[in-house]
Amino acid sequence: MNTIFRKSVLSVAGLAFAGGVFAGPIAAHANPAVDAKPAAVAVQSAKPQGDQSRITLNDEQTANVKAIIAATKKAGLPERAAVISIATSLQESKLENLGHLGDRNDHDSLGLFQQRPSSGWGTPEQITDPEYSTTAFLKGLKQVDGWQDMPLTVAAQTVQVSAYPDAYAQWEQQATDLVAQHWNS
Repeated sequence: MNTIFRKSVLSVAGLAFAGGVFAGPIAAHANPAVDAKPAAVAVQSAKPQGDQSRITLNDEQTANVKAIIAATKKAGLPERAAVISIATSLQESKLENLGHLGDRNDHDSLGLFQQRPSSGWGTPEQITDPEYSTTAFLKGLKQVDGWQDMPLTVAAQTVQVSAYPDAYAQWEQQATDLVAQHWNS
């Protein structure tokens, strides 16, 4: 089953990549001054998939949103990468920089993205640093051909390899709204 799922994800990613290759040359000739869209529209790729969830953020969670956006900008990636990152963190940790949770811990998962030292994401100290963990996630995202054009949940799942691959989709609208709110602040 896992092999079938992975092949399905790779097939979808391949189709998305092929679509991006076709549209890429056309988009490359667009005039940004004429074709520009407001930030809230530019971030939104399409109607979010499925039912959407939303949580109220506290100051720590808002600071983590800003840290994810800052790391995305520092990596030179567009707003869509920040949307995918924030939606992933909303699913994995509700934007809380989680340390070891004892019996409630998913193996050795830590930080905003629930990355695992044993899987090569970094040391516990690195993974619990919001800039480092975001940069590590973005490094994985950049390795996914066509990530910019694929559904958020497929892009996030390809990097995270979660037991709940469709769960990321529920956070797309809130992540989009947060990026639109904080990208230029």
